[in-house]
Amino acid sequence: MTFDAFDWDWANVVGLIGSALMVVAYAYSNMARTLNFVIFNLMNLAGALLLIWSLTVHFNLASMALEVVWAAIALLGLGNALKGKKP
Repeated sequence: MTFDAFDWDWANVVGLIGSALMVVAYAYSNMARTLNFVIFNLMNLAGALLLIWSLTVHFNLASMALEVVWAAIALLGLGNALKGKKP
């Protein structure tokens, strides 16, 4: 598949946005002097949820399993961050 033939349907666009959010969260975690765990986990959760939404159209079991686990970890991290617990 060439880039010209890429299907720019809403599911692929949503998935790309989700991927971008997760990459930005990863970069942020490696560059920030002090990590805001609420922001970090919100970006990861939003990215995972957008990818899950995209995968409901273009399903891939391995990717879906990864994103469900990623979202669960982000939810746990977000809960801890909002409670003020240290990782």
